[in-house]
Amino acid sequence: MPKVTWSEKELKAIRDGLQEERARLEAQIAVIQESTFGMDQSEYAGDVSNYGEETADAGTSTFERERDLSLENNIRDILGKIARAIGRLDDGTFGVCERCGKPIEKARVKALPYVELCIKDAQAESRQR
Repeated sequence: MPKVTWSEKELKAIRDGLQEERARLEAQIAVIQESTFGMDQSEYAGDVSNYGEETADAGTSTFERERDLSLENNIRDILGKIARAIGRLDDGTFGVCERCGKPIEKARVKALPYVELCIKDAQAESRQR
């Protein structure tokens, strides 16, 4: 498998960026969990009689909880990708396409440091969906 040539300065900047993004996303999850799951069970279950909410307000609350769960799942997915990217930095395979084993374009990696596929394979994967 060919290794992509990255300078130590580039790798450090990428690692620092990934770690900053991980910290930012973890803080975002904490906020989502506090706002979504920090309420008591009657609020969470949609018991509107105790809080004077109208039926539409209860529907809005349910929608917001579902939205927050979806956001949290997306954030956790990105956190997994960040963890794998840091692992690739550690084992020397960072910047290599996981499908074809060829180097991923540097501009692509710099734009999205946790990217796992080269453009060609990413396009092929998106066409399969």
